[in-house]
Amino acid sequence: MSRIPLTKKGEMLIKEKLSNLKFIERPKISEAIAEARAHGDLKENAEYHAAKELQGLIEAKISEMESALANAQVIDVKEIPETGRVVFGSTIKIYDIDNEKELTFKIVGNLESDPEKGEISIDTPIAQGLVGKFVEDEIKIETPSGSLNFEILEVKHI
Repeated sequence: MSRIPLTKKGEMLIKEKLSNLKFIERPKISEAIAEARAHGDLKENAEYHAAKELQGLIEAKISEMESALANAQVIDVKEIPETGRVVFGSTIKIYDIDNEKELTFKIVGNLESDPEKGEISIDTPIAQGLVGKFVEDEIKIETPSGSLNFEILEVKHI
């Protein structure tokens, strides 16, 4: 299996979420299943079936997170010298030429991405188009919704 890139912050967040699922959510579901079992006939017990389904979802999420952490390549961007080049973990200020506005993105791993906070996955077309480019480069990125034109204003390792 290939290595999954994660920022240092992303690794901590995933470990916290995993701990929450294992030590808080999992016991709650076990209690809900036991309580639903106590109500009798399991064939027609909606609470039991809902709790079992939720248990399956939680176990799948735990497995996914454990696998991701086991295969993670944790990258601390602060240890990489700033050269003005966009790399994984960089925070990039760009100018959207078409819409005439500045945007700021941080390139992170899939499991930690949150586009509403400006944290975009390394696998997105925008991140792929930015990686390897330098401050003052003008780039055209093809996305499923059309092409975007940007100028890189600033690259920080924060």
